[in-house]
Amino acid sequence: MNLALKDIQHGLFRFVMTCFGLGLLMTVVFAMTGIYNGLVVEALAVARAPAADLWVVEAGTKGPFAEASSIPADTRDAVARLPGVIEAGAVNYQNVEASHAGKSLRLYVIGYERGRPGGPARIVEGRALDASHFELVADRKSGLRHGDTIKLGRNRFTVTGLTDGVINSGGDPAVFMTIADAMALQTELDPSAERVQVARNATSVKSASVAAVIARLHPTADTALLSATVRQWKHMSALTQAEQEQLLLVSVVDKARRQIGLFLIILLTVSAVVIALIIYTMTMEKLKQIATLKLIGAPDRTIVSLIVQQALILGASGWTIGLLLILLVEDYFPRRVVLEPVNAAALAGIVFVVCIAASALGVRAAMKVEPATALGS
Repeated sequence: MNLALKDIQHGLFRFVMTCFGLGLLMTVVFAMTGIYNGLVVEALAVARAPAADLWVVEAGTKGPFAEASSIPADTRDAVARLPGVIEAGAVNYQNVEASHAGKSLRLYVIGYERGRPGGPARIVEGRALDASHFELVADRKSGLRHGDTIKLGRNRFTVTGLTDGVINSGGDPAVFMTIADAMALQTELDPSAERVQVARNATSVKSASVAAVIARLHPTADTALLSATVRQWKHMSALTQAEQEQLLLVSVVDKARRQIGLFLIILLTVSAVVIALIIYTMTMEKLKQIATLKLIGAPDRTIVSLIVQQALILGASGWTIGLLLILLVEDYFPRRVVLEPVNAAALAGIVFVVCIAASALGVRAAMKVEPATALGS
């Protein structure tokens, strides 16, 4: 007969509710872990989307993500002529506000040259851009659907395809359009502002530029040499893909990542204390029953097994409930939640260690109980 299971059956409702409460706590821990991972993944998603090896940006900047960058669009031709460059493309990035279906959308517009690097890596529904103007590919998180139309600036764009997982560090879903449309969206003025410019006999168009030129290199190309060559050009700088990602993590999301990481550590500490208190309290409530077991001659290993098994069942139940709940609700979070198997395994290890440590405290208290306690009132 397993005493741990018999004792659980005796107070089944209370034990189930305790497991469920612990499961909710584990859900929060899983959620914070997933949000921490998601913050990093989102920050790198846009930078990794074009699968570039080299980023050419404005000199003295950390652009185009960590800092604003503006270079002439024809820089792409100069980069494409460098030895070791397979292909190059100009890209543009900007945030826009738009209205769709009665809702306000904040979108991250990515302009790229069709047939060149910079476009969506994978289309999950629909097709890529075919026309030179007024088409876009949107991320699913935008809420746009294949075939929808949306007004950006003065023009209406048709959604020809959908991609997935391309979100900037601020959580804004990306939309891809041609570089010409993106530059027009960047440079065109509001009609009222244009009338003011005309009245002043000034130009009605802002100067056009691109945020960066990206290049894919031959596997044997010397990336460091190419970067040094670009840096010798006037008003230009170059970043490798690794440098670009490091800049994003250090400059853009470092504080948010550290804050969430610190909160996660605090939450794990609180969870460990709560688990320990629950297990210790469960043991203290059974001291009279433990004394009775001693009185009838039950060996110490039976009492130790009772406490340790219940502690592990409680921890395993809470961990399982927490994992199931976060898997059910992760898609409803406004920001991306990324939970890796290694995270679940690490939390399982932490719960196991805490349960063993807490049960050790309970065992210590149980071993001090005198059998005569069972005869008291």
